[in-house]
Amino acid sequence: MIRFTPVFFAFMTSTAMAASDGMQGMDHSQMDHGQMQGMDHSQMQSMDEGQMQPAAPSESRTPIPLLTDADRAAVYVDPAGHHVHDNTLNSFFLADKLEWQDADDGSTLAWDLSGWVGGDIDRLWLRSEGERTNGVTEDAEIQALWGHAISPWWDVVSGVRQDFKPGAPQTWAAFGVQGMALYNFEAQATAFIGEGGQSAVRLEGDYDILLTNRLILQPTVELNAYGKNDPQRGIGAGLSNTEAGLRLRYEIRREFAPYLGVTWNRTYGNTADYANDEGEDRSEARLVLGVRMWF
Repeated sequence: MIRFTPVFFAFMTSTAMAASDGMQGMDHSQMDHGQMQGMDHSQMQSMDEGQMQPAAPSESRTPIPLLTDADRAAVYVDPAGHHVHDNTLNSFFLADKLEWQDADDGSTLAWDLSGWVGGDIDRLWLRSEGERTNGVTEDAEIQALWGHAISPWWDVVSGVRQDFKPGAPQTWAAFGVQGMALYNFEAQATAFIGEGGQSAVRLEGDYDILLTNRLILQPTVELNAYGKNDPQRGIGAGLSNTEAGLRLRYEIRREFAPYLGVTWNRTYGNTADYANDEGEDRSEARLVLGVRMWF
């Protein structure tokens, strides 16, 4: 057995104290820490943390059931029985404008109606617009158009238009496009070829501005241009007339919304001259009250 004498312990104690005094007197600023290579402290820290964290589970505690054919089929089934691109006939009717107007010549009833019957790709479209002033029909027309979808938002249309007023009845062939442009702007552009070589172009557009979920401000615009003069109907060649409107509606239900607003009508060129001959103004602002509904 090896025994350590008190002399040995005294020697070891003095040696340790001397080493400690040497370390304290050392200038650490002169040490080259850059030579301490191979010590990646970030990896050492991540290793320490990785050892402290439990491993992530590889499977969910509540397993997700596998999709079945019945689940996939249920995604594409509509409760009303309407399948995408099927042969079911559907329909829609919109009274966009059904209103009373305070015109210079008296009270005017104006309408702008549209609707369709058909499927997702091909539909029969019906349009009608006009106005009656003091119980007399001054302007009335109806259109029957076949529409074919060329994209999710646009249709091409073709068909016929029948004018009843003003003047004698007149029939037109109609061709155009309709749909939704950027930012939900509804647009229609239609060209017409009438009897006797008459031609016309109509551009229409409207936009819904949601002030609240049910209070909606709707600006509208319509422009009509004709290829040649038609004195019998008071129509001049070129830009004939424009109508701009601003209507504020409140949707009591989505299908029923009363509104009020203003419209501004103006005639141009020879059309304005024909209006002057009849004692009418070139431009006119009207207060309107009406209801918008659809089903």
